[in-house]
Amino acid sequence: MAAIRDLADYHQQISELFRQPQSQEEWDQYKLSDEQVAYYNEYGHLSGIELLKDWQVEKLNQELAGIVDPEHPAHHLFYEFHSNESVDANTTLFHSLGHWRITEGFHDVLFNPAFVMAASQLLGNKPVRFWHDQLFCKPAHHGGVVAWHQDYSYWTRTTAMQHLTCWTGLDDATTENGCLYYVPKSHKWGLLDKPELAGDMEGLMEFLTKDQKAQFKPIPIELKKGYATFHHPLMVHGSYANKSARSRRAFVLNVFADGTISNTDDELLKGVPIIKKGHKMEGKFFPLIFRAED
Repeated sequence: MAAIRDLADYHQQISELFRQPQSQEEWDQYKLSDEQVAYYNEYGHLSGIELLKDWQVEKLNQELAGIVDPEHPAHHLFYEFHSNESVDANTTLFHSLGHWRITEGFHDVLFNPAFVMAASQLLGNKPVRFWHDQLFCKPAHHGGVVAWHQDYSYWTRTTAMQHLTCWTGLDDATTENGCLYYVPKSHKWGLLDKPELAGDMEGLMEFLTKDQKAQFKPIPIELKKGYATFHHPLMVHGSYANKSARSRRAFVLNVFADGTISNTDDELLKGVPIIKKGHKMEGKFFPLIFRAED
């Protein structure tokens, strides 16, 4: 039997999933426009960014089909693994963290030039470090909800708040199969209390003020597979159940600007060595994936 590799040991691309730019001109093709960055800053999200071609999506879906098996030989490398995180017995929501350590494709999406360039720009042209990944899979007919929430409400164990989330579809995402929804400009509301992630869809509402409830006007983010949406760590977002005949699979990459520090003396992620409170987030599990001057 081949030895299990922990791909967190590799802080560069290890497959041929992406062609890495060899000049500044080649990097420049991936740059967001000033208008796109301004839109993100104003509304808290930027959607419709192509990150993957169909063949790359197919490669990741092949890998996904293997790692959802709890008997996968590298299963112990997950930080979290929930075959079904839904609190509704009639629905299913697969959710995992840590698969970047297991398969080459999910490892190498961290180094996708289109992703890292956009991430740096949206973080104010700062160097980018990887935080953690996620998979969210909603099967056809009975896929569960992801309740309204802000990502940073689950990440206060890190500071300062200079984080960014990128959600990429591995299926076409529509209102019928449970696409993401955003509440535009909600990233300006400040930090709210956190609800149960896969619990009551409307659980966050009890923490909102009257004015916030009046401004609560979600918009659907429908995307073709391979396309991504970026959002601010305080953006209120969620997704409804999948009752369609099509699956809705997606992966999430969470990053932060270099210089972010640990805000706890406890584990930051399950099985990851403790980084003492006040110390910089770096090392094997939080690699530097892009420098703005590269």
